[in-house]
Amino acid sequence: MSTAAIEGEDVRTPATTTGRAARRPPVPRGLLPGLGAALVAAAGGLLAVGCFLGLYLRPTSDDWCAGFKARDLGVLGITADFYTTQNGRVTNAFLSGIVYGDGLTGVKLLPAALVLTLTAGLVLLGRECVRLLGGRPLLLLLTAAALVLQALLYFGGTRTYQVLLWAPATISHTVPAVIGVWALLAGVWTVRQPRAPARTAGFAAALLTGFALGTLSEPFALVSGLLAAGAGLLALPRIGLARDRRPFTWCLLYCAGLLTGLIVLYTSPGARWRRAQQPETASPLSAAELEATFQDWLRMWDTVTGQWAYLGAAAVGVLLGLALGRARYGHAVRKPARGRTVPRPALAALLLLPVPVLLLGSFAVMVGLRSGYGPTGWTYARTWTSHLVLMELALCGYGMLLGVWLGRYAAARPHPGRALLTGAAVATGCLTLASVAVLVPAVRDLTTATVTRAAAWDAQNARIRAETARGATDVGYRPLPIGSLAEPFYTRDYDRDWVAACVSRWYGVDRIHRR
Repeated sequence: MSTAAIEGEDVRTPATTTGRAARRPPVPRGLLPGLGAALVAAAGGLLAVGCFLGLYLRPTSDDWCAGFKARDLGVLGITADFYTTQNGRVTNAFLSGIVYGDGLTGVKLLPAALVLTLTAGLVLLGRECVRLLGGRPLLLLLTAAALVLQALLYFGGTRTYQVLLWAPATISHTVPAVIGVWALLAGVWTVRQPRAPARTAGFAAALLTGFALGTLSEPFALVSGLLAAGAGLLALPRIGLARDRRPFTWCLLYCAGLLTGLIVLYTSPGARWRRAQQPETASPLSAAELEATFQDWLRMWDTVTGQWAYLGAAAVGVLLGLALGRARYGHAVRKPARGRTVPRPALAALLLLPVPVLLLGSFAVMVGLRSGYGPTGWTYARTWTSHLVLMELALCGYGMLLGVWLGRYAAARPHPGRALLTGAAVATGCLTLASVAVLVPAVRDLTTATVTRAAAWDAQNARIRAETARGATDVGYRPLPIGSLAEPFYTRDYDRDWVAACVSRWYGVDRIHRR
């Protein structure tokens, strides 16, 4: 970038100061807004279907247990139960008590709440990135990007039902991503506050948010902790990216909250009981286990990279970048003034930070899954959300930078540059639309399975309720599996069938038998 641009002077490219062709916009008017509107309609339509399916959600697997505990024990009771007898995830239990506190109402509304809150958070986060690059926020394209990223997150994986619709998984692995996005926005707000009381409140919120996430989801705590630690180190004033210690302080307090939460979780009676149920295995840090975990890690990434639709995250980022540079030729472009120079090595380290965090964080998640669930632990794809969110955000961010670079490259070459930008906008728009379109079969299958099961569940529930009203203590139940989740009689040993036990408590009977 030239010295004049850095100092905020008006900059004109020679080829763009005269001529009718030079005064034309870099891309045809209406192209980018049209692509944005098409993406909002396409991705928003899929998400609307997902939200609507919330009305057809019925209990399965862990739903049965969380449901009867929230009903019988209340919010504080289920929180204490998780801490003392289950797994120590007190924030997870607290949220479960709220969601299941009014029967199935919270479960049905949760998907829509997730979509709305994450959309708002991503739009605001995108606005901050756009302003950082010196552009004006473009609400339509920012909304399109937020919706596309969510459609890929919910419907691009192998466990679509669990990631968006199944409350125990969304509370453990999707809600943390929502909280993380809003925590990042809160951090940006905190470091900008000129008043000490406001900053103090923001720092306290960082500590509390970290603790809540540490007792909500171990996978997300690992990934976000690595990201915050790396960002905090780069935010030290001596590195040159930050003017003061406010960003470092925020990251430090967030990591301290995470660590405290993880310690509370790990040392809880419930976590100790859960570890005692696991068979004796070699240490996760042994050479054999690390090699096996590495193979699991490779299988996981082979599955993720086999879904080409994730390229849509980068493509929609390119569209955002192109939109930032759509100033008309023949007009002066005023670069934002900067009072200091940021060292290029530090800036490069910041831009590349998501890559090592993504690789190390996902490997740490695989270590935890193999330790907790054995050789098949890596297949619990609902836990991948913790690092897939970071992957999608990184792809979108890198795509935005590429789009900005293309815009600046074309600005100095108006005649071929116009064709280049138009072609890039059309190509990336079509790629993004294609990445959304490829998700349609998954949404269709999800809709069919969810609605069909809801009808069958309602009929069976009415029969069981009628039998229990007549005093029955042993009722018949026909398993209604969905989303690769456990239903009663998943094992032949009834004494070990925890799902059947929770179903019995849900209906207030002594026992259920296969119908």
